[in-house]
Amino acid sequence: METILALAAAVLYGSADFMGGVAARRARPLAVLAITAPAGAVIIVASALVAGAAGLGGHGVAGLGGAGGLAWGAGAGAVGAVGLLTFYAGFSVAPMSVVAPVSALASALLPLAVALAQGERLSPQAAAGGAICLAAVALVSMEHKATGRSAADRLRGLGYGLASGVMFGLFFLFFRSAGTSGVLGPVAVARLAGTVMALFACVAARVRPAWPGGPGGGALPIALASGTIDAAANVCYVLATRAGLFGIAVVVTALYPGMTVLLARFVLGERTRRVQRAGLILAAAGLILVTI
Repeated sequence: METILALAAAVLYGSADFMGGVAARRARPLAVLAITAPAGAVIIVASALVAGAAGLGGHGVAGLGGAGGLAWGAGAGAVGAVGLLTFYAGFSVAPMSVVAPVSALASALLPLAVALAQGERLSPQAAAGGAICLAAVALVSMEHKATGRSAADRLRGLGYGLASGVMFGLFFLFFRSAGTSGVLGPVAVARLAGTVMALFACVAARVRPAWPGGPGGGALPIALASGTIDAAANVCYVLATRAGLFGIAVVVTALYPGMTVLLARFVLGERTRRVQRAGLILAAAGLILVTI
């Protein structure tokens, strides 16, 4: 069950990233983030309030969670926002072909290492499938090599990729801890914390959100959809961590770049590189091994 939920989270995260990327072509990334974060927060907070009014609080699947879960949720939202801003910053000064795969691998390896250190044991075929999935994450995330980039640029890309990946890895870890006491409440708090961070960054950088009628206002519908889908991905991920082994859940969820690549191929007509196609094939093979 955790594999199905984690795969759903990967599909949703990848779809949200694709929509966010499309919106970022029409407005500044920070202006888009200032829309996607509160959009998801509104949906999840409303759902949490409805669940509470219906008497679904407590520690169940629809539960709102205790103080500990809410604190972990707030931490997840904060580190997730920092990770996304670092990721975008890396793209602005370094090759995507360096930043993206390093970030994707670090975001999967950190929580996987914690899970193994805490005593999780995988079957031989699940371990092999997980290793294949990690290789697939790196291959799918690779972009075309940038020309005219110096060694210093690539070194900066390594640093930005590692920093953002660590933040994303902490996001996965914090959400796992948040999910032990509830689902909707911790996710709602995470979205609110991410919203605060995004709006604070906009104020600090003097960037206006992509409001209607303003700069980049045409990106608003896509950004709203991205934020809503990302919030749904958060819920699926938390449920996946509750359903089985955390290590498997986080590795499968980390395959989300594959969905982004597929959407870019079939919606925008972008070409995929051979290495990315190989990554998609590896991802399918890894998923088969993980689920048997």
